[in-house]
Amino acid sequence: MSDDTLTPDQAPGAPHPRETTPLIGQDAAQQAFLTAYNSDRLHHGWLLTGPRGVGKATLAWRIAQFLLATPPREDGGLFGAPPPPDTLDIAPEHPVAHRILAGAEPGLAAITRSVNDQGRLRNEIVVDDVRKLGRFFGLSSADGGRRVVIVDSADEMNVSAANALLKMLEEPPARTTLLLISHQPSRLLPTIRSRCRTLRLSPLSPDDMQAALSQTDTEIPSQTDHLAALAAGSVGDAVRIINLGGLELYAELIAILGTLPRFDRQRALKLAETAAQRGAAERFDLLLSLIDVVLSRLALTGATGTALMPEAAPNEAETLSRLSSSPQKARQWAEIAAPITARARHGQAVNLDPASLVLDTLFKIQETAGHNR
Repeated sequence: MSDDTLTPDQAPGAPHPRETTPLIGQDAAQQAFLTAYNSDRLHHGWLLTGPRGVGKATLAWRIAQFLLATPPREDGGLFGAPPPPDTLDIAPEHPVAHRILAGAEPGLAAITRSVNDQGRLRNEIVVDDVRKLGRFFGLSSADGGRRVVIVDSADEMNVSAANALLKMLEEPPARTTLLLISHQPSRLLPTIRSRCRTLRLSPLSPDDMQAALSQTDTEIPSQTDHLAALAAGSVGDAVRIINLGGLELYAELIAILGTLPRFDRQRALKLAETAAQRGAAERFDLLLSLIDVVLSRLALTGATGTALMPEAAPNEAETLSRLSSSPQKARQWAEIAAPITARARHGQAVNLDPASLVLDTLFKIQETAGHNR
């Protein structure tokens, strides 16, 4: 799948959420929605939260399809009311399922980052993206059916877009359900959070993540334990790690940490140079994220006094246990994690040389390892 064909709400190497069935590992969230629906407590605004890549968008599209394909429940009748639905599943041959798959369902609107006048994808959802819903509501209100709006992700709305959406949550159009996907709900306006019911999705178990990966075009590596530890229950992160060589990057990072406090400068330089190659922006970003991961796992190892399992790379447990062998050392790693991360991300934002930035970050880690002896 070419990146040119991707939309802002689709992860590289994975099918679009509207094409993903079934949803794996999120039975509790699905049942919570069904319980609300069957008890006539269907809130007009839902906030789908949880780590990135655990199925929030897939659940939103499943809910949308369910609402648009399920007729309103009638009271009584000659043969009595039908039993309440016990699943969000809709038959793939249902007309609504066909229209959603084709992007032609008139009762559904999806709000994502749009393209600007120069043909480039914006970094945020702007107010005009939200205001387009006014036309959507006007065109679809005459048929008396349900309407569903998916915002993916609500975290990406700028202030004006958030305020425009808030007005819709305060005065929702009739028979309309708004589904807001949020990876970091703390970034949303408190008034938006208070007007939505929250559905929290959990990280996937290793078995569920492997099952979810089988639905993608991604070739599952043999080191499934390493992948499960690094991805922390997020199939989206797992796909990114696989596609960008993250398992190899993290293994090399652990190997370099294994030489501390002396530090293998040549090996560190080689790792840094992989982030500076032409077209390696995503790999550079992943490497910074993996440095965040190793600092977190260093602090956790010392705090708990036990090696983390499963390992995320060969010899990781031995290396982390040696560098963080006590709660005091864990505290030192935790204290330097935030400034190291902030310094690296600031350098990335102002386009500093990636290789120099990675080397500087590794030197800071070496300095801390030396103090921890």
